[in-house]
Amino acid sequence: MDAPATHDFEAELVALRGYLMRFARLQLRNETWAEDAVSETLLAALARPQAFARRSQLKTWLIGILKHKIIDALRERGREVCTDAISSDDQEDPLSHMAFKADGHFAELPADWGDPETDLGNRQFLAVLEACTERLPPVQGRLFLMREWLEFSSEEICKQLGLTPTNLYVQLHRARLRLRECLEINWFTSKPAA
Repeated sequence: MDAPATHDFEAELVALRGYLMRFARLQLRNETWAEDAVSETLLAALARPQAFARRSQLKTWLIGILKHKIIDALRERGREVCTDAISSDDQEDPLSHMAFKADGHFAELPADWGDPETDLGNRQFLAVLEACTERLPPVQGRLFLMREWLEFSSEEICKQLGLTPTNLYVQLHRARLRLRECLEINWFTSKPAA
């Protein structure tokens, strides 16, 4: 990269640092570990700027690097990972969030989601999905991202965080219900014009 392009690249990295920190904090629950993971991510990006060939957004590329740094940190630190105290969500009856009647039918029919595959390619949709994910309660958000985004197995999550499989599945179910509700309110029922 030439000097002006290098300066622009570095400025873009600095602008995305806050976003990377929020994501790392959510997963690692430790300010120092999050700072280390983000610093390692930015150093890796600065060491090989040519690896970013602009085939994706810079944010996406950096999150891909950060994802691996977080996985390494979680595996390295094992059971040292900090977790929040039990939230009121952990105390609630899991059936209270169910969207079903006692007979197993939907309490309310889900909104027509159209073609989700097409929506995934839409940047506006991805921004809404990201905002909905950030609004999840911290424990649910962390577990959801570990399972669905970092692609940890359920067994590995349970082992690392000392959860029972039942608790994990209840928390993931709640997270998915909240994401569905948020997406229905903010995207599917009021989809912006393309």
